[in-house]
Amino acid sequence: MGYKAKFRVYRGDGEQGGLENYEVDVNEGEVVLDIIPRLQATQTPDLAVRWNCKAGKCGSCSAEVNGKPRLLCMTRMSTFDENETITVTPLRAFPVIRDLVTNVSFNYAKARQIPAFAPPTDIKAGDYRMQQIDVERSQEFRKCIECFLCQDTCHVVRDHEENKESFAGPRFFIRAAELDMHPLDARTDRKSFAKAERVCATSPSAAPTCVPSTSRSPTTRSSL
Repeated sequence: MGYKAKFRVYRGDGEQGGLENYEVDVNEGEVVLDIIPRLQATQTPDLAVRWNCKAGKCGSCSAEVNGKPRLLCMTRMSTFDENETITVTPLRAFPVIRDLVTNVSFNYAKARQIPAFAPPTDIKAGDYRMQQIDVERSQEFRKCIECFLCQDTCHVVRDHEENKESFAGPRFFIRAAELDMHPLDARTDRKSFAKAERVCATSPSAAPTCVPSTSRSPTTRSSL
């Protein structure tokens, strides 16, 4: 049986904005990502929200629900009381573009700085062999769906603007770690490259060997 749910949704951009109240129809078995597009379709057509698969696979619908980083498609409405007011806000760790959409391009800029896989020069392409255990080790890193909730959870990035410009992001570390574990990767400087970036992330002033960082504008958000 359906009911009317009370929602507070952030509206605005990185410069100014606030929470607006809505009442939306909720049906049995739905998730928050059922409600937000319904709100968009029936009451506020200019609401900006990013989503794609609605299956917990693409990571697009990351946001904060009642102050906790969540995937909207995996947050069931049945976990909330019917009389509860549900607050949906954008990820705090990233600059807000508009409403629930944040700018996560910084992670992809960092990912492009990772040195590419370097095959051994003394092995012909057809002679490459990997043990299954090596395949499984690298596949483990590919389970990242790029939702970036781990960054939003990390207080070092989330609450301290001075750390953000040097933070590499999970995409960087995952790819670097995967290639570092690849038995056929011939690069010898990959570990030192990743180590330098980790130093940059924790203490930029102490790491003269930092790779170039992409500049970001600080996020300002009011009324949250």
